[in-house]
Amino acid sequence: MKIAESAVRERYAAGAQSREESLCCPVSYQAEYLKALPQEVIERDYGCGDPSAHVRKGETVLDLGSGTGKICFIASQVVGPEGRVIGVDMTDEMLEVARRNAPIVAERIGFANVEFRKGRIQDLALDLERLDAELRRHPITDAASFLAADELAQEIRVRHPLVASESIDVVVSNCVLNLVETRAKRQLFEEMFRVLRHGGRAVISDIVSDEEVPERLQNDPKLWSGCISGAFTEEGFVKAFGDAGFYGMRILKFDETPWRTVEGFEFRSMTVEAWKGKEGACLERNQAVIYRGPFAKVLDDDGHAMERGQRYAVCDKTFNLYKKEPYAAFFEFIEPLAAVPLEEAKPFECSGRRRHPKESKGQANLATTEEASQCCGGAEGSGC
Repeated sequence: MKIAESAVRERYAAGAQSREESLCCPVSYQAEYLKALPQEVIERDYGCGDPSAHVRKGETVLDLGSGTGKICFIASQVVGPEGRVIGVDMTDEMLEVARRNAPIVAERIGFANVEFRKGRIQDLALDLERLDAELRRHPITDAASFLAADELAQEIRVRHPLVASESIDVVVSNCVLNLVETRAKRQLFEEMFRVLRHGGRAVISDIVSDEEVPERLQNDPKLWSGCISGAFTEEGFVKAFGDAGFYGMRILKFDETPWRTVEGFEFRSMTVEAWKGKEGACLERNQAVIYRGPFAKVLDDDGHAMERGQRYAVCDKTFNLYKKEPYAAFFEFIEPLAAVPLEEAKPFECSGRRRHPKESKGQANLATTEEASQCCGGAEGSGC
């Protein structure tokens, strides 16, 4: 599928010079953030969503396939001067437009917090500009120098990574993942996971298909570079996050109307959010959670099945995960009456069992409290 990558590079190199309508999927951005962007950047935007709408003040953001920089320049205003934005793209022509306009945007918004780096989004450790410089000094002339170049690339990945591990708060991308060749897609998700900090997240907008795209369409370079034949299925897109170690995947946006239909296959925009941070030991601290509803039963990404309204025993790690996005609104949290110090906690047996109330409040607890001076949960003087 190397032909697909060369087709993508050629088509987007041309798209950096003049606008190509067929690469666009209509997207509405917040007008206030577009005011600071040069018209050239706005016109040469080839996205299908707006992941920048989900970044926050002060965050470090990585944009995969940043193109001429539109999402980066919008995100830079959202994260503010305390935040930072890094764009990665492999196309020199796109990088030239983005870098040329970066000082203009910085002057208009009053601060500079964006940089653009050359790399392939499925190999975020390899700095292509550093490799280019080394190869100019030591060009490939025979098999030996070819093998030496491969070793050099690996050394750059280790010693001078383009994006360091656990250095990013949120990874975003806008209609680019589908352009990566099929065999490299698993590596792409693993790279997203690698660069994110514990507790970080990915917010990815991409084109997905309602059915598996047949091989004959995948082998069409024009359809591939046009964000069509390299698309994940709707189910496969969400699954790819889970396979890479993410949790809490949720669909933030799903276009009802297809962007394009090819031979009956529907292609539409979809935005997914996924989190990193479920790694770690499972320790018993006598905590419990109650699933509030509205469904009768749910199953999380670690296989915990819970019925509505029941107390369930969970480990300390899961207890704290549920207290954060995207779970917090769906659970009640029950701390033990006598806290178990972390250093004294024993390994938790993940059996999915229910937690008897006495486990949390103490087996020997026979306390009786006095009648409250006012009704439980009622306003004083309400007569409840």
